[in-house]
Amino acid sequence: MTETLPPLDDIGLAPPEPPHAATEVWQKELDSYRRAMPLSRLLGNGMEYADALRLHELAQSGVSWIEAGVWLAERNLALAREAKAAGRLDTARSYFFFGSACLRFAQVAIPTDTPNKRALYRRMVEAFAEGAALSTPPISKIEVEWGSAKLSGWLMAPAGNEAAPVVIQFGGFDGWREEYHLGAEYLVKRGVAVFLVDLPGQGEARLFNNLYMDDRAYEAVSAIIDRLHGIPALQPTYGVWGNSMGGCVAAMAAIHDERIAAACVNGGTVSPIELVERFPRFSEKIEALTGASDPAAAAAIVRRFDLSNRLDRLTSPLLQLHSVPDQVFLLENARKVHDLAASTDKSLVVWERGDHCMYNHSHEKHCLVAD
Repeated sequence: MTETLPPLDDIGLAPPEPPHAATEVWQKELDSYRRAMPLSRLLGNGMEYADALRLHELAQSGVSWIEAGVWLAERNLALAREAKAAGRLDTARSYFFFGSACLRFAQVAIPTDTPNKRALYRRMVEAFAEGAALSTPPISKIEVEWGSAKLSGWLMAPAGNEAAPVVIQFGGFDGWREEYHLGAEYLVKRGVAVFLVDLPGQGEARLFNNLYMDDRAYEAVSAIIDRLHGIPALQPTYGVWGNSMGGCVAAMAAIHDERIAAACVNGGTVSPIELVERFPRFSEKIEALTGASDPAAAAAIVRRFDLSNRLDRLTSPLLQLHSVPDQVFLLENARKVHDLAASTDKSLVVWERGDHCMYNHSHEKHCLVAD
């Protein structure tokens, strides 16, 4: 018997069309999303290959980045529900995660915290939760008290009865914890649990709990350790893995909390304000992150993340990853984290051809960190 699979568009969901009056300005905006979210980043952080290609193709043709991402998400979620109903749970799990990734990258194109961004983000979290429930063992969502509100994250624990050490992982300016699920799986396969979390200023913490980032964010990491302590599946042995600006928070946390046994700084730098000083257009991102009312106030908060005068107190083992071409945080500034740290066990690994956070060396990066 010969069976022909339906094409991408033939599942009852018509693909979005470009606007009839697309302008040069509109296309330049779409091109900026393609540069900010290249295939390496999409693939290295959870999107399926065909989806990543199609998202770029649709944007190149003039289709809204958001509409294209949502359409691809709906297709994945339809396939997930069909597979789940048929009992094909591994297949369903994969499509729920693919759908969640499409929604995650769609909402990135909305810079401010609008109702539409919140709606897309909520759908993204719901899709991820459906995939999490089908994982083995299930990925559980845990809340952490933080002032009058809550932080929340996904706990991924290895199978088996032995308690595992745990790595707390988070992002930076674009802090969406689900983006690091793929890399977390490398740790879980090696017997290390992972807690993927949105810090203040990131993801659910910001969009739904009105929590914003300041230079005391490392205290949230300590609160997370307090919450994880005593969970039967976990050893009281903690590591932190911060990505991009999150690398500054990881270093701060390791300086201030002696329970942290090791720190990984991926794509971070000694003073993250350098990005805004070189590229003022990023002010909008840091205003959203910090909840500041204007660029100057946001910049003042980010300047307080400077690690220069703190690293002489960083003594835990340190692994730092960076690349020569990184234009978000320049290598000449980033390497100061390694050079100034007082750690006796420290390594700086530099990729000659890597991009920011080594999205284009995803497997190699994840193996290196997990090992």
